[in-house]
Amino acid sequence: MDVVEKRRPLDGRIKTRNPSGDEVEMRLSTLPTAFGEKMVMRIFDPDTTVKSIDALGFGAHDGKRWEELVTQAHGIILVTGPTGSGKTTTLYSTLRRPATDEVNVCTIEDPIEMIQPAFNQTQVQSAIDLNFAEGLRALMRQDPDIIMVGEIRDLETAEMAIQAALTGHLVFSTLHTNDSVSAITRLEDLGVPAYLIGATVIGVLAQRPVRTLCPACKQPDEALSREALGEFVKPWRLTGAVKPYKPVGCLECRMTGYRGRAGLYELLTIAEDERQCITPTTDMARLRKQALHSGLRPLRVAGAMKVAEGLTTLEEVLRATPSWE
Repeated sequence: MDVVEKRRPLDGRIKTRNPSGDEVEMRLSTLPTAFGEKMVMRIFDPDTTVKSIDALGFGAHDGKRWEELVTQAHGIILVTGPTGSGKTTTLYSTLRRPATDEVNVCTIEDPIEMIQPAFNQTQVQSAIDLNFAEGLRALMRQDPDIIMVGEIRDLETAEMAIQAALTGHLVFSTLHTNDSVSAITRLEDLGVPAYLIGATVIGVLAQRPVRTLCPACKQPDEALSREALGEFVKPWRLTGAVKPYKPVGCLECRMTGYRGRAGLYELLTIAEDERQCITPTTDMARLRKQALHSGLRPLRVAGAMKVAEGLTTLEEVLRATPSWE
């Protein structure tokens, strides 16, 4: 970062150590405002890139389906959600496991979120016309097994990702959509033909982070009954014990009632039945209905399961997730 330049936005990164001595990386972003520069720091703990499926917040249902999906030999897997929803954490944690000396994992990112020695990471350089599409075109000549593209922003990048998938590579990337089904129409809006989407996209994972209740002060929520929570998740059924809790607040959680976050996931797998729904005039309602029949659980239902387990609150789930009806 140019510390003298105060008139335009700047990005940078620094490394420091936490109280236990472990190295932590921070990404900095400054923005000029009427009263001086505003700065936002994003903290990246290296431990977050090697989390297990359970630690990320996957339930047994979606965790098994995700594990099966990421072991496919080729195709495109998309992770969707707003900025800060944990897409990069999910991708890094997923790719870290297969990244061995025998498996060549290559990424093209803007910027590189966190240095990971197990990956071959390339950063987009707009000043020399090295964008996602050009970087992906170069990666195709590097004999990759798995490719991660930071984000599909335009048709050129989408076409290169499709070309990589058609030539036998497993491609991971991200999109900004509200849910998993919307990713299909987003690709169509970019100009990707429906037949290519159906031929290459094998799965879409939508996710949202929710705050988890502080274990030191949370108390049982007697007002939220099993029946009330069951009505919320219809037509799905709640299995096992239902133990809803409510936030209280203590010194451990700085009087907020919440401490830490967990992910909510909605996984759309594209099988033959779903492919038949992907047409030049894709019917979102029909595709969503077929996905539900094939095992998709909406984000709000995933959130209700977390409420039943006593990990978060219904208010937090409603705040963080879109309506699925």
